[in-house]
Amino acid sequence: MTETSPAELLREDREDGVTRLTLNRPKAFNSLSGSLLMALDATLDAIAEDRRVRVVVITGAGGRAFCAGHDLKEMGADRSYEALKALFDRCSRVMLKLTRIPQPVIARVEGIATAAGCQLVAACDLAICGEDSRFATSGVKYGLFCSTPMVALSRNVPRKTAMEMLLTGDFIDAAEAHRSGLVNRVVPRAELDAAVDALAARLLDKPREVLALGKRAFYAQLEMGLEEAYGMTTEVIVENALGRDFEEGLRAFLEKRKPVWAAE
Repeated sequence: MTETSPAELLREDREDGVTRLTLNRPKAFNSLSGSLLMALDATLDAIAEDRRVRVVVITGAGGRAFCAGHDLKEMGADRSYEALKALFDRCSRVMLKLTRIPQPVIARVEGIATAAGCQLVAACDLAICGEDSRFATSGVKYGLFCSTPMVALSRNVPRKTAMEMLLTGDFIDAAEAHRSGLVNRVVPRAELDAAVDALAARLLDKPREVLALGKRAFYAQLEMGLEEAYGMTTEVIVENALGRDFEEGLRAFLEKRKPVWAAE
């Protein structure tokens, strides 16, 4: 099947500091074809360097699926080592970039999120889903254990929950996803856009550099031992406290007013 252009596969809409990326393969449940991953890879690089972008929202087109993981038909067409290694390397690179770009990333989940689609939700910094959304690492049902989705999933939900999802491939519903920590909140589908917009507004209200510093430190300390984590974050908070944003925040606190952050 011939893919459409990257701009059609991944729609990009910008408004007031928020960039919305829409996975646009609704007939294929927004599955991650090689071309779509390439578009995501390049777009995230551009966003990371664009100071006009303050918040990123990732969603899927069509309403039935946020993302159904990798395109199995495409994978079946070329199962050579080289093709599969290139595909999964690129996917892992995209997931890493979601945690490494300075902007907070929100997953807006409508419909199902399975396999690498569930990984995509877990790799985003924040997630809001509709109350009818469902999540699964379903590869095992087709003979392919979700090894790479496991990385993000196991860093979001408790071990027993992660293992049950990975070993059975069964769906969990939105309520269980919320209880397990995979998503921040669940809302009626009709309220999904409003909930995402409200969360984005709460992030836009904060200084860009402080959010970027905090996001970077958050993911770094997760992989450290306790003593090393405290050492690293002590340096981070001292750097932060010496900066212009805390200077303004402190002054605003003392003067009992809302901070006015410097123009980016």
